[in-house]
Amino acid sequence: MAHDERRLEVLRAIVQDFVSTNDPVGSKALAERHDLGVSPATIRNDMAVLEEQGYITQPHTSAGRVPTDKGYRLFVDRLSAVKPLSAAERKAIERFLDGAVDLHDVLGRTVRLLAQLTRQVAVVQYPTLSRSAVRHLEVVQVADTRLLLVLITDTGRVEQRVVECPVAVAGDDVAELRTLLNSAFGGRKLAEAGNTIPDLLETAPKHLRALVGAVSATLVETLVEPGDDRLVIGGTANLTLGGALDFPGSVRPLLEALEEQVVVLRLMSEVDASTVMVRIGGENAHESLTGASVVSVGYGSAGRALGGLGIVGPTRMDYPGNMAAVRAVARYVGQILAES
Repeated sequence: MAHDERRLEVLRAIVQDFVSTNDPVGSKALAERHDLGVSPATIRNDMAVLEEQGYITQPHTSAGRVPTDKGYRLFVDRLSAVKPLSAAERKAIERFLDGAVDLHDVLGRTVRLLAQLTRQVAVVQYPTLSRSAVRHLEVVQVADTRLLLVLITDTGRVEQRVVECPVAVAGDDVAELRTLLNSAFGGRKLAEAGNTIPDLLETAPKHLRALVGAVSATLVETLVEPGDDRLVIGGTANLTLGGALDFPGSVRPLLEALEEQVVVLRLMSEVDASTVMVRIGGENAHESLTGASVVSVGYGSAGRALGGLGIVGPTRMDYPGNMAAVRAVARYVGQILAES
């Protein structure tokens, strides 16, 4: 075995031991617990080289070593394969998610499930409006001059807006308006739907024009400024499981970032549907996340990511297991939304 390959095996063993025990790892323990095929003296030399290269470091109070961000990065990059979940685990995911009644319930169940599987903080982004298409537009009259506009997307997301009309609205006009809107917008991507509005205003029957104008103004606000790209978060209590070694500073900045959501949303917006992304420590480019790792992937159907899901936790985490869980859960969420 070449020196580099053997050192990689030593690094792998250090990462695995440190993740499972939360104790800095010494050469003697490595020699006892792993069949590395070399003497403890050789392991000590390899550890010295790994430390010199910045892959492991020595906490002040200990004789053992712990992986650095750079060490975890090499470990993740050299994973030969993400271990698949067992058939029992896959069945449990399927059973748990299959009982969901709507999008809100699917995503709520998803964070609970991910937090349980990984014992980290789970994060799921609602399907972003910009990536969704219009499934149906419902118009309900709630008063003489007031309508409720309900936009239902192909991802199961529901947006409701109240429309104040300039004149009293007849019941027949409401039915006609509903048909008109659905034929104009049905199946269109939300990002493109705004372009249809000027045509709709021009071609609408005269008696509906004022009504179409009022509804269109509300629609534009809903489509052009898709606020509310929110996250569902679960398992924040898991952040306290590892103790002081996991977050030597304070866990508070990370909790605040999760609460404010903006930082995490930005990370989630960069996902794609096929690749599990792992950002370790300082790679997160935001000070509140420098002590944390984020494992994320896009969920969706037909190769189209509708939103992101993943986990946030300390850099000392079970990367292969967490990557497998995130990938498997995303796959099921995508299937459920495709069938809904």
